[in-house]
Amino acid sequence: TWHLKKIPQIVRERTFSLDSPKFEAKTKLELNSVCGIECQRKLPVPSLSDLKNLLSYETVFENGTRTLTEVNVLGAVLDPAANTTTRRPSRKKRQIYGTDSRFSIYDKRFMTNFPFNTAVKISTGCSGILVSPKHVLTAAHCLHNGKDYVKGSKRLRVGLMKTKSRGNGRKRKGTSDGMPSFQWTRVKSTHIPKGWFKGVSGDIALDYDYAVLELKRPHKRKYMELGISPTIKMMPGSMIHFSGFDNDRSGQLVYRFCSISDESNDLFYQYCDAEPGSTGSGIYLRLKEPNKKKWKRKIIAVYSGHQWVDINGEQQDYNVAVRITPLKYAQICFWIHGNDENCTQG
Repeated sequence: TWHLKKIPQIVRERTFSLDSPKFEAKTKLELNSVCGIECQRKLPVPSLSDLKNLLSYETVFENGTRTLTEVNVLGAVLDPAANTTTRRPSRKKRQIYGTDSRFSIYDKRFMTNFPFNTAVKISTGCSGILVSPKHVLTAAHCLHNGKDYVKGSKRLRVGLMKTKSRGNGRKRKGTSDGMPSFQWTRVKSTHIPKGWFKGVSGDIALDYDYAVLELKRPHKRKYMELGISPTIKMMPGSMIHFSGFDNDRSGQLVYRFCSISDESNDLFYQYCDAEPGSTGSGIYLRLKEPNKKKWKRKIIAVYSGHQWVDINGEQQDYNVAVRITPLKYAQICFWIHGNDENCTQG
């Protein structure tokens, strides 16, 4: 069941103009030197002043101007046991773990309907997910390498799926229902938490590897709501799901599901088969709504990609996702609505 939680408040304090970014960084879909599971366990619990700094954010606008917004955080619960993890047997593999368990979605009845139609393609080579009529959630490193914005983010666009029929609009005998093409929409503004910039230099980047894009024009599709990430024990079969546009399956929407192997307060470590291109996908669960018989899918994490992490002094690889904690829910919700009135419970 989805459990309602009281959400901390993110309050805008001051906004400053910054120099326009250079947009000269190269897109890098795999990060190195990441604070791993053992490192996460040893991280100190951030103080209130740390949170105010980490959750302040940069906004880049379509015309290339940039601002920094400082925030205050009200009602945050600082949990001293936050970074403890659930130990599970681990294995050393690669991005495709044994048999490739990904599914390419060809049938337009699925491709153009919920939940698959919430997946979008980012022009820098990543994926994302629709979270409102005009907002997309993706990974921060798809847009910024920690020092500068990537080249392709200056004229950033988002591709929404549509299907094109093969051959004069008529389906040929024995062919699939259609391959996806994209309706590209310009991005009006981009929000990235300041914790991402600190994280890269401080070697704890992944905790804040998320960003929200505001589209220039609203779409008319069903989008996926945000949810607070439950612990592994509270998930049916510990299973997560996500869809994206993996580079090795060009032009295809690729869906996968798997169980989570380990967790910290901010990250999920899992072995869902994935390739570059699916980075930034929204990871979701399907749980029952409180006091109702209805089931509902919600986004509970952002897929950050393949990572080498340190475990007991050894390097091991996982596919890692950034969990939507109450604080991150508050920030993303604030970016979507422009205030915290609609973000009191999640």
